[in-house]
Amino acid sequence: MDSAPPHLTELAGDTAAGQVLALVTGLVDAANWLFGHWYLLALAIAVGWRVGELVVRRYAAKASAERMALELVPSRHFDPSLEEIFRRGVQLARASTAMPWWAPRRTKAVQIRLRADGSTPLRYRIEGPAGGERLLSISPFGSDVTVLRARPIVDEPRKHTVRAEFILRGKPTASLREVPLSPDPLQPLIDAVADLRADLGDLAEIRLDIQRAPKWALRARRLQLMGAARRSERREVQRAARWLRQDASGIDDSLGWQLQQLLTEKSASGAGRRLVMPPTPRRVEPAEALGKLAEDDHLVRVQLLVMCASNTEGRAQARLAQLQAAFDVFGGRSRWAMRGWRLGPWRIGADHWPTQRGFDRRWRLGHCQPHRANWVKLEELTGLLKPATVHCRLPVLASDLPTFEFGNSDLLLQGVYRGPDGRERLVATYAEETLFEVGVGKAGGGKTERALAQAIGWAHAGGGLVFVDPHRDSWPRALPFLAHDHLMPRIMLIDLNGLGPNPRIGSWNPLGMEHGQASHEVVEAIADAYASALAWDDATAPRALTILTAALTVLVAVNETACQAGRPEDQATIFHVRALLTNAAFRKAALSAVSRQLDEETRGWWQSVFPTLPPDAFAVVLNPITRLAANPVTRAFLGQPVGGYNIRAAMDSRMIVWVCPGGNGPTDRLLTALLARDLLRAARSRRDTPEDKRVPFRPYFDELITLTGAAPETIAAMFEDLRKYKCHVHGMTQLLARLPTPVRLSLMQNASTLATTAGSRSAVAPITAEWGDNPSPDRVATMERFEHYVSMNVHGHRIGPERLRGPHLNDVFAAQARPQQVAALEQAAQANAQALPLDQLIDHAAKQLGRVATFLAQRSPAGVAAVQLSKEKDQEFG
Repeated sequence: MDSAPPHLTELAGDTAAGQVLALVTGLVDAANWLFGHWYLLALAIAVGWRVGELVVRRYAAKASAERMALELVPSRHFDPSLEEIFRRGVQLARASTAMPWWAPRRTKAVQIRLRADGSTPLRYRIEGPAGGERLLSISPFGSDVTVLRARPIVDEPRKHTVRAEFILRGKPTASLREVPLSPDPLQPLIDAVADLRADLGDLAEIRLDIQRAPKWALRARRLQLMGAARRSERREVQRAARWLRQDASGIDDSLGWQLQQLLTEKSASGAGRRLVMPPTPRRVEPAEALGKLAEDDHLVRVQLLVMCASNTEGRAQARLAQLQAAFDVFGGRSRWAMRGWRLGPWRIGADHWPTQRGFDRRWRLGHCQPHRANWVKLEELTGLLKPATVHCRLPVLASDLPTFEFGNSDLLLQGVYRGPDGRERLVATYAEETLFEVGVGKAGGGKTERALAQAIGWAHAGGGLVFVDPHRDSWPRALPFLAHDHLMPRIMLIDLNGLGPNPRIGSWNPLGMEHGQASHEVVEAIADAYASALAWDDATAPRALTILTAALTVLVAVNETACQAGRPEDQATIFHVRALLTNAAFRKAALSAVSRQLDEETRGWWQSVFPTLPPDAFAVVLNPITRLAANPVTRAFLGQPVGGYNIRAAMDSRMIVWVCPGGNGPTDRLLTALLARDLLRAARSRRDTPEDKRVPFRPYFDELITLTGAAPETIAAMFEDLRKYKCHVHGMTQLLARLPTPVRLSLMQNASTLATTAGSRSAVAPITAEWGDNPSPDRVATMERFEHYVSMNVHGHRIGPERLRGPHLNDVFAAQARPQQVAALEQAAQANAQALPLDQLIDHAAKQLGRVATFLAQRSPAGVAAVQLSKEKDQEFG
């Protein structure tokens, strides 16, 4: 093909050159115009950025509306391993991406919320994409952590609020300090909010957002760090070269160097000057320059926000300072520091323009826009990836353990708790949850004083109780604090110590039927009391049990007949068992009078078996009764046909009954066994009352060792059964080991509250063993006097063991002391028990057999001969 003519080629070249020149000229003109109108370019960029930001915020708000919340509740024995915590961190990082494809990056994060608002020491919540709920609901911690769906939290506005954003300071590639799991890494944070007061509106919340970083952001950060490392290396080389030149120059100008040059006859032309070789920059190793950012494994970006609020000025700022100090625990070559600037006494941070608005938006919507320095590995966040563990010491808040309120029948006083801030408050448990209570400790340690304070508080709140104290010391101690006019009609004293020349004694007929008791329950209660006190059973004393049961059945039938006839004053007492067994006329009259009330088997036993028994068969039954009759106090107490003591009526009418059996001998143990068994019978008889109609009643047993020596099976049955009838037993003892095995096992199994004072290491070891030896026996044994370790149940959860100071009556109830009314209360308590002078009761008991015989004679012709018994001089059993 022929080539183009030369003139055409030149023309094409000129045209191309002109186009290039025109393009360059146009670009230069455009640059000049933009330079002259730069504000228009800036405005366009600002408008574009603003429009893009508004679009991103709108989509981010839409995505944030589809978030879920979970609350993690750890058990008391939660003790995770490092691997379990790490797996949880991996789950959180993975769940952060469970968002729609259109969701902005700032919404693709999982948030850990640590919140202290007075409801719990530190609530642990996880919030994140709704798509990650299934993944996050499956906890690697197993059954030790309960995962619950959480509701949104709505806070009331506080008067004072402070905000802070924490970023990583120090070497950007260094790791945070590796904090051990014991003690719990959360302990400094919990200590920082331990003195939070909900009544003042205090609130503290920490939010940690975890976000998987995009690859481009990680590469950009690495390039930035590598560039910074190379620049730093070049600066170091330049500095080293400068110092070398200065050193060499100094040597050349020194007198020694000049003399050396003259002596060696070197020319002054400089041929002898030393050659200085400047150092060369060394190669920057990526692993050294990038540190934790060198590898992609489990690397995340984080955002740490903190907000504190209060209705009291200064408390929010102080709380933030405490949390800032708590975060110092995690600091090493890298540390958490508040973002902002400090100008003298002022700090410009998240609480001020221009960052406050952005902080509030991120806080409200849960957006994660971390600082460029906030790169961490999951291992660095170990302490924040799990709830509080068994190694964490949690404060006791008012929501955990309520504050005692005088006169509130829902609360039961437990002791004085000293909070982390040094404030003391009277703490209590809920009465309906305090089913049984056990107090252990050495003599004089304060266990009885604590029980008295609890009983007095319960009495003033309108509750009924019986306080059984063999030593009687508790009665004069409690008197001044119970001597109130509104309490006197409810207080009854049964004092069998017989103090004074002619003491006033109450009375009780264990066989009495005037209150409509079930006859078989009365017989069973007395027979069981005998068997318990005398160690009878079907193997060792079958005949004695049979004789006693048959005799009691007849006498109870006699009493039932007397009450039906409207003559309760003619009832038989337990002392008439002897007349029934040994006097044929009395026995014939009694059997004749109640023959219709006895079943065929009982009548057959008296007709066919009883006549075959030898006389010495009755001794084992009559000997204990003889001992009871030999003591004038017990004879007066048990020898009356109608008594003032009626524990079932006391239960139902909220009476305050003080029972002082007096003594610890065989006779006293039998009397105690009768009282204890009657209490058990009365409580069980409440089955005739609908459950919601049963009035709560609290028996207090001081010196369980003494009481259980008389009736071990009865006391054990109380701790097992009485809860069903709203009778809640409180027992105090010096040594668990001295209690009978059935009682000890029932106590430890069913105790809602377990308390111990100081004591020997061996004595407190069984209690601390129930707590997993935390506290240890050594720690408990060295407590101060009147201090207790107490574990309690509140809202179905065990609280403690917590160290409490025992309540002292003179301190706790000083305002309720009425010493001037003590004498009036003594008289009222004895009057309510229908107490009479001892000699008068003994005389009445001595004549009771004659009255019973007269009643039987009137009910049956066979009883005429029995009337002669009243004229006999046999007054042993009256």
